[in-house]
Amino acid sequence: MKRILGILATLACVGGTVLVPAGRAAADSPVFPGTITLPAGFRPEGIAIGALPVAYFGSMADGSIYRADLVTGQGDILSRGPGTPALGLQMDHRGRLFVAGGTGGDVRVVDAWTGAVLANYQLATPPDTFVNDVVLTPTGAWFTDSRTPVLYHLPLGPDGALPATEAVQRLPLRGDIAYVPGAFNANGIVRTPDGAGLILVQSVTGLLFRVDPATGATRQLDLGGEALPDGDGLLLEGSTLYVVQNRRNAIAVITFDPAGTTGTVVRRITDPRFDVPATVAAFGGRLYLPNARFDTPPEPTTPYNAVAVERP
Repeated sequence: MKRILGILATLACVGGTVLVPAGRAAADSPVFPGTITLPAGFRPEGIAIGALPVAYFGSMADGSIYRADLVTGQGDILSRGPGTPALGLQMDHRGRLFVAGGTGGDVRVVDAWTGAVLANYQLATPPDTFVNDVVLTPTGAWFTDSRTPVLYHLPLGPDGALPATEAVQRLPLRGDIAYVPGAFNANGIVRTPDGAGLILVQSVTGLLFRVDPATGATRQLDLGGEALPDGDGLLLEGSTLYVVQNRRNAIAVITFDPAGTTGTVVRRITDPRFDVPATVAAFGGRLYLPNARFDTPPEPTTPYNAVAVERP
């Protein structure tokens, strides 16, 4: 941890001059490696990147959080896991990581600098749960459950205060979405381009749905007949939505109308280094994806990595 903080401090300011450029130039620099090696047996799934060139990865194996310097590609374990998964990750501007707990049915909030666990929330009782992904909104954090048609909401106070356990809300999903028993259903989640609603992908059907966060009502989004099978992590930037199609080894790029009701798949990004990528985050001119390798039997010695591709 001290090594990473020292690198960042050196890059951030030498003689009062900022050395890490902002935007596309930073991530396009040859200094930034295109592949980040993760620990053997780590089984990465989620990724989060904030304003600094630092990525955080969650482990499906034991829930640990790995922190990597995007400038050097080096990193180490930030927070040891509880033995249950760490899946979707999001970081707020206060330096807190919100971590979806998968089969554990829980959520953790972790300090991104120290690795300290700030709060734990048990959202559902295993085995009928798979808390999969998370998005942050001005009102708090929203989590999907791939096995139960519900969203969980952690409301934050005006000053960002974390809620008490009894304040956590459960919002049943209704409307167009129909959960398929035994399959992965609601997975990645983002806000709509106008910020008024939520968008989630149903992995098993490859469909996108808009969710009313006040009622839980869902409406299938019009993609002009396109589907996104194996849809996993989502990333929204302006009116452009990136959808990781894990076992398809592709990222679908979709442009939306401002309300987020109609979209067009304009291209798919592929790369020979993709090995079932699960989620995506951006820094500068690059998209970063952890290779989950779902089709590879996980062993303690199985190698894992994350790869960077140019943003279109």
